[in-house]
Amino acid sequence: MSGIYIHIPFCKQACHYCDFHFSTSMKKKDEMVLALAKEIAMRKEEFKNEVVETIYFGGGTPSILAIEDLKLLIDAVYTNYNVVENPEITVEANPDDLDNETIRQLANSSINRLSIGIQSFFEDDLKMMNRAHNAEEAKKCLEEATKYFDNISLDLIYGIPGMSNEKWMQNIETALSFGIPHISSYALTVEPKTALHSFIQKGIIPPPEDEVAQEHFEILVEKLEEAGFIHYELSNFGKENYFSKNNSSYWLGKKYIGIGPSAHSYDGKKRGWNVSNNSLYIKSIKEGKLPIETETLSKTDRYNEYVMTGLRTIWGISLDRILNEFGQTYLDYLNQQAAKYIEDHLLFVDENILRTTRKGKFLSDGIASDLFLLNLE
Repeated sequence: MSGIYIHIPFCKQACHYCDFHFSTSMKKKDEMVLALAKEIAMRKEEFKNEVVETIYFGGGTPSILAIEDLKLLIDAVYTNYNVVENPEITVEANPDDLDNETIRQLANSSINRLSIGIQSFFEDDLKMMNRAHNAEEAKKCLEEATKYFDNISLDLIYGIPGMSNEKWMQNIETALSFGIPHISSYALTVEPKTALHSFIQKGIIPPPEDEVAQEHFEILVEKLEEAGFIHYELSNFGKENYFSKNNSSYWLGKKYIGIGPSAHSYDGKKRGWNVSNNSLYIKSIKEGKLPIETETLSKTDRYNEYVMTGLRTIWGISLDRILNEFGQTYLDYLNQQAAKYIEDHLLFVDENILRTTRKGKFLSDGIASDLFLLNLE
């Protein structure tokens, strides 16, 4: 089973913290949609022996497209690929795009999952992040969306400078009040070349604090587990049967094709990425050339990737798989590096699976980097 990710590189405005590839000019929108459809067709040979179980529209802001554009791209996938009977088809959406009519149109299509970028239910947070929606729209769109969609995910950001634990708890409680079955939540990170980075350097906004982010994370885990969510990946919480199939496939090392400018692909051995420039992307596709660069992953790269994704998830790192796929030297190294974290109750081994403890979860990326191998080849 495999997935198709389609990157929609347009946004109404730039959020202050975002470093994803997008444009706020919609001038090339129609050309872009045709180019995306053409790339979908051009790459069908890569998946001739695969069955597609997820189609994911990410971005940017996919909900900025008309329903006809989304349908055209979904049809292109069905025309060129072998798709399971009931695939998970997700569209990332912003609250300001989700009026009742748009939600109804989406619900009447083959799209069956919405991922809504709420980020916060507080006006001051949304202004600081330069989100295109306000707090009222955030609540209203969830009221409407839950009438038509059963499978909804929403995003929340924690560790925002000046956000108290009480305010963060209110955000979580508001999210839970809508009966949403999936929540993705991320710490506010400061990426270079973003507006947020510049504001912090100028002293306009204080920098986020790790201690605050960790407290918020612990509150999040506790509140969501109490509410019946399973913490299946570092930033993702789902009710039973509502894990994101698309995201899970990344962490479980399944193959996926990334369509569109800046989109990444993975076939189990090679990683590829498309050019991060809308004009160059469109020009290249029009000429019948794929604007993609690839790298073949070494055994050590694949080991490091498995360690990173494994530690972030409830599936952990299978020590049997390390031995069978990578060999005794890798297993010895992993056990040796993990020993101090096991001693400090940040990692534990159960049925030959290495996992993070509750205390170790927030630190999993840092721990993973300590289990990485530099290169054995």
